[in-house]
Amino acid sequence: MRNKLTLENARQYITGVDEQVTLLSGSRRTYINFDNASSTPTLQPVLDRINQFMPFYASVGRGSGYKSHIATEEFESARITIGAFVGARPQSHSVILGKNTTEALNKLANRFPFSEDGIVLTSLMEHHSNDLPWRKAAEVKFIQVHEDGTIDLEHLKTLLREYGRRVELVAITGASNVTGTVNPIHAIARMVHDVGARIVVDAAQLAPHRAIDMGSPDDPEHIDCLAYTGHKMYAPFGVGALVTLRDCLRDDAPDVVGGGTVDFVTERDVFWSGLPNREEAGTPNIVGAIAWAEAIRCLQDIGLDAIAEHESSLAVRFLQGIDGIDGVRVYGLSDIAKASEYLGVITFAIDGFHHKLVSAILGYEGGIGVRSGLFCAHPYLLRLQQITEAQQAEIAEALAVNGVSTLPGLVRASFGIYNTESEIDSFVDVVKLIVAKDTYGEYKADPVSGDYQPVGYSWAKLGTDFPPQPGC
Repeated sequence: MRNKLTLENARQYITGVDEQVTLLSGSRRTYINFDNASSTPTLQPVLDRINQFMPFYASVGRGSGYKSHIATEEFESARITIGAFVGARPQSHSVILGKNTTEALNKLANRFPFSEDGIVLTSLMEHHSNDLPWRKAAEVKFIQVHEDGTIDLEHLKTLLREYGRRVELVAITGASNVTGTVNPIHAIARMVHDVGARIVVDAAQLAPHRAIDMGSPDDPEHIDCLAYTGHKMYAPFGVGALVTLRDCLRDDAPDVVGGGTVDFVTERDVFWSGLPNREEAGTPNIVGAIAWAEAIRCLQDIGLDAIAEHESSLAVRFLQGIDGIDGVRVYGLSDIAKASEYLGVITFAIDGFHHKLVSAILGYEGGIGVRSGLFCAHPYLLRLQQITEAQQAEIAEALAVNGVSTLPGLVRASFGIYNTESEIDSFVDVVKLIVAKDTYGEYKADPVSGDYQPVGYSWAKLGTDFPPQPGC
């Protein structure tokens, strides 16, 4: 029987949560992972579920043997769980499984029934995965954001009025991977449906932290299509989903063809399968889907409301910790009173310090993993940092000569169900050391990557138990 997870016991079920790392000073400490917005660690119940299933692994959908029947039932049950988690209605939605959110959004861009003069509206806060695919598929117009990083709904209204029925799809993130801003997706959906368009939500960041209900198709605020993934939900095994109303996809030849996509083939004719099979060419990630479904059950045990409250409290503790420290600037969530309106994501800069230097010091001297850079959301970062078009042109020119080492960026810490207040306090302590220029090492930037390392040191020289010797 699976133990029920709670916020109080979640940490003990995180694989690798107690791993020790050697710091630049030579001391050892438990690693602190604040890069959950990129990818989360694995829940032990997920690994247990995989091990339970693996003796029965077999082909799905077409095998006639006992194990194939078991595998098919488990895989399709996982599909139902993945759809139900975001409120999919079996009678109207299809759950198409693939590698990740990026692939899911590309799938929709390739298969949506755009007309020749159709327009996609997307926002400046989008991850590249909800920006670049649309540029290949249709004419794209960008919804502006305010200086604080929140979406400009008045500008969205203006674009909808200006382009009217030419707007066929609005692609919007459920929550920003940069600032943690949570968008009013259902209110936006109503606006979109009023002009006869559809809405797709990139829920990669939102789904692990907030409850989602796509809604009934007859509800003006329903979500037509949604993409999300398991690797941000404590099941990093290479699976994601496009959950979509069936009429949002063309019923002609899919973008990827092959085994499983057809009912019958002759030398002259191809008879394509229905959904979801038509859009899932080849052998699917059976293990990944089963793992993801188990992670979903774990998060449901804890409760999405409890998760939101916990992660917001961690963000508040960080903001309280840095209050009054000169030179630390937070982008997005900066008002403690509004913490519940954001995900547990803190993006910041320290005056006089390159973003990659800050992340390096946190790692080498604090054993703290964060992310620095542009977070696959370059237009958004340019807007947040108020980098002008002239400055952007200079950056592009320098990029051609010096590579990515010249790019601007910020530092991001993102929190999960297992992070603690004491970890936040350690984080704040290192930030204070950086501001005071009281760090241990001397750092130098790599001229190609721009990454900083202590002079004369590397992770290998610090000593590590990984990788272990091969077992066979």
